[in-house]
Amino acid sequence: MLVPSLQYRGRQMVSDPDVDSTGVPLRIRALSRLIGGHTPPAERLDPSVAFQALYELALSPSTAPRALALLHELQVHQVELELQEEELRRSRAELESTVIRQAQLYDCAPVALFTVGRSSEVIEFNATGARLLGIDGDALRGASLDAFLAADSALALRSMLTRLGAGAVAESCSLQVVVPDGAPRSVLGSASLDPAGPNFLVALVRVGEDAA
Repeated sequence: MLVPSLQYRGRQMVSDPDVDSTGVPLRIRALSRLIGGHTPPAERLDPSVAFQALYELALSPSTAPRALALLHELQVHQVELELQEEELRRSRAELESTVIRQAQLYDCAPVALFTVGRSSEVIEFNATGARLLGIDGDALRGASLDAFLAADSALALRSMLTRLGAGAVAESCSLQVVVPDGAPRSVLGSASLDPAGPNFLVALVRVGEDAA
């Protein structure tokens, strides 16, 4: 038999969101009205009180139908809550799975991806980006992206970001990445505004012989 969840948390009934200004669930008020008395004090509202009231209603032929109707309503309400809880758990699991998958796609993308601020400071990046710049991820966060570019490429990146900030939709240009203790790497840089905030999204793709 299904039983209604009528549990206390302190002095407040928490099973039913439909409560009056005193914190007394409306169903208990309705139950009290069926019995013919007044709404019981909050400290007395517990499962035994509710079921005792239903039992007393069920004993009388004149009120038994109302008792059965109220019990049915409580049972349906509990099933609704259980279904809602199941749906919330399922939705949460799906959302967590989606977030994990999106993080995997971002981090394992075959191109270098960066979120940079107005001064080209690196806010977010993927593993490919850290490898392209030849630097450990911890050292990359907060560093200026144009610091890893040749002088003329650094100017080109800043100009590209400036145009984006002025209203351009997307920008692309050829850049040279300067790797510590290595030859410069030719990349195609593409950038756009970050739809989630005031920052920029930058992608660097190796081109030419450096792409191998």
